[in-house]
Amino acid sequence: MPTYERQTRVRAPFEDVWEFHSRASGLEALTADWMGLRVESVIGPDGESDPDVLEVGSELDVSIRPFDVGPRQHWTSVIVEREREDGTAVFRDEMVHGPFDRWVHTHSFFADGDETIVRDRVDYTLPFGPIGRLGTPFSGVGFEAMFRDRHRRTRTELE
Repeated sequence: MPTYERQTRVRAPFEDVWEFHSRASGLEALTADWMGLRVESVIGPDGESDPDVLEVGSELDVSIRPFDVGPRQHWTSVIVEREREDGTAVFRDEMVHGPFDRWVHTHSFFADGDETIVRDRVDYTLPFGPIGRLGTPFSGVGFEAMFRDRHRRTRTELE
């Protein structure tokens, strides 16, 4: 299965970075404008609308319209893991409906003094079976642009 990874150092305390990424508003702030993201709904594990924190079982329904071209693509992800220990944290969301055959995004955070290391890892499978697999070598180009912008925005928001 193809994997994309990117890591960056944020000059902000671990607690601030973790809290920022624990909310749907963080997703909105970090998504590149050209993606045309719209958060359609966020439902907590207890059925609560717009929960303060994205806990395990939270479901995010979003739509994207990259470059404002074509119909909106709908995407539903569920938070399947969320753990925090002293100085480290991770949460994982898994796409249950959307444009990829498989998308599992692991967000990891590591305290390093007054700074935080942020690591994104995406395990994915492109759609369209064997034809989609032909595009896998090129998918990194799009991911790189998207995550480079995401990490830049993280630093801008938090530093």
